[in-house]
Amino acid sequence: MNTAIDFYLDFSSPYGYLAAMKIEALASKYQRRVCWHPILLGAIFKTTGAQPLPNVPLKGEYAARDFARSARYLGLPFRAPSQFPIPTVTAVRAFYWLQTRDPLRAVDLAKALLHSYFVDDINISQLDGVIQVARTLGIDPDALTAGVNDEAVKAITKQEVETAIARGVFGSPYVIIDGEPFWGADRLEQIAQWLATGGF
Repeated sequence: MNTAIDFYLDFSSPYGYLAAMKIEALASKYQRRVCWHPILLGAIFKTTGAQPLPNVPLKGEYAARDFARSARYLGLPFRAPSQFPIPTVTAVRAFYWLQTRDPLRAVDLAKALLHSYFVDDINISQLDGVIQVARTLGIDPDALTAGVNDEAVKAITKQEVETAIARGVFGSPYVIIDGEPFWGADRLEQIAQWLATGGF
């Protein structure tokens, strides 16, 4: 099969950041394309009853260590943000607004937002932070501001989250290939094997 890879992530997810920096090259190697689906884990947690890793005793402390270790393992830059986790609804709406106009630039924006948050410590929970990142890509700040406040864009964002839940997405990153789900940045090797062999 040569179907697209559905890639779900939250812009406040360290593991989502790590996978996002690798997924395009991995897909390209096997002649696949990636459909990006930024989501809001906060909304999904209301369904699953989960909570952000930093809020979980013992597990949160381990995760903080694992974020940095996993980044080193994958050869990616990483700096723990000074504010973590953060709400990312503005960043997500910015992505979907741009996706309706220029899907390729929307992916560039997604990667830039992740890098800015997890490397440069730019708070992308605020419109000013999102605009700061968007400016580096030549995106008009006034158009972006109007876009994130557009009711149609809000509806797209809501629908994407609802669709993710309906498909069983409960974390970030969450990848669906040929109907097969993979959860976590530590599944990249399994994803590569699946793409190489068509399943296992």
